Amino acid sequence: MREISVLVMASTDLAVRVLSSIAAVDRAAWDALEHGPSPFLRHGFLSALEASGSIGKRSGWRPVYLLAERGGQLQGAVAAFVKSHSYGEYIFDWAWAGAAERAGLDYYPKLVIAAPITPATGRRLLLAPGADRARTAAALIAAVRAVADDAGCSSIHWLFCTADEQALLAEHGFAARATFQYHWHNRGYPSFDGFLGALASRKRKQLRKERARVHAAIDGLTWVPGAALTTAQLDRMDRWYRATTEEHGGHDYLRPGFFHRVAAELPDETWIAEVALGGQPVAGALFFETPQGLYGRYWGADVNLDCLHFETAYYAGIERCIARGLPLFEAGAQGDHKLVRGFEPSPTYSAHWLRHPGLAAAIDEFLDRERRAVAHQMTELAAYGPYRQADDADG
Repeated sequence: MREISVLVMASTDLAVRVLSSIAAVDRAAWDALEHGPSPFLRHGFLSALEASGSIGKRSGWRPVYLLAERGGQLQGAVAAFVKSHSYGEYIFDWAWAGAAERAGLDYYPKLVIAAPITPATGRRLLLAPGADRARTAAALIAAVRAVADDAGCSSIHWLFCTADEQALLAEHGFAARATFQYHWHNRGYPSFDGFLGALASRKRKQLRKERARVHAAIDGLTWVPGAALTTAQLDRMDRWYRATTEEHGGHDYLRPGFFHRVAAELPDETWIAEVALGGQPVAGALFFETPQGLYGRYWGADVNLDCLHFETAYYAGIERCIARGLPLFEAGAQGDHKLVRGFEPSPTYSAHWLRHPGLAAAIDEFLDRERRAVAHQMTELAAYGPYRQADDADG
């Protein structure tokens, strides 16, 4: 896509520029925007994705950075991506693409506003503190539409946005979609045992047995910050990530070099929980941490130990949130097995616009049915959660 400058509000001095690389964007100005808890649209994370080739033309994620400026000062921004496929999004629209194909319509390219390859909720309209929020957001939404027109996109998809952004986008003609993940919420537990005390007796005993089994089998688990990670440790994380992806039939979207780059770009937010056995590292999980939350991303192991995955990817993260007073732990997409381990069904949000009126009408009807089904499913799942009920007197 050519670099363009779009004046979307002719009656004001607010203009939106479009750039094709995060390297062309001032890092301090971009990071000074309000990102919320999630670090996945920070300049460093996007830079690591670009530099490693995890996003870019060959990956099918072609970056488009929209910068709303007034007098040369950044007022807001959007990270968008022209997509030639639907991989790595985790808000699934394969059925929509199939319906378009059967109708003789081109579904790709499409425009996606998301943190690439990262199913974590976060702000998608990045606004500067003190900006005119309504006018800046409207300018950026209009500019996103202009980019979609310019690139010949069939549709626009805001993925894992916040609830308030979804409501705002609905006012601008975007259809709301309801989905959910399993998140862990810190209710002020004094310790991991305090958290276990909130569980029903049978579930509490299960978690204690799982942890005891792992702790008896390993030397220990150490949290290593990004600034201290060695090349060897990052090489291992890369190897574990690819092995786990292959084992589960997934796609290794993150290209070699990503883990090294992201640790260098985000040394304070990047952590690896590393497990040792016999004096050697045998497993690990990658996390990102901000003062508002912990985000578990990838894990892998060289050994097959019962419950090691639960300890490394879940229990260690819960324990860390309690110790550091973090209110939220997101451990990735999907995974019904998280429910019994203290993670609760939590809503996630997206918003969609489709160019073809007939396809848009059909999807609107589907989304209405889906919202009811998701609400019912979340209610049913919550009833099977591990937490003690008010009338549970099991101690």
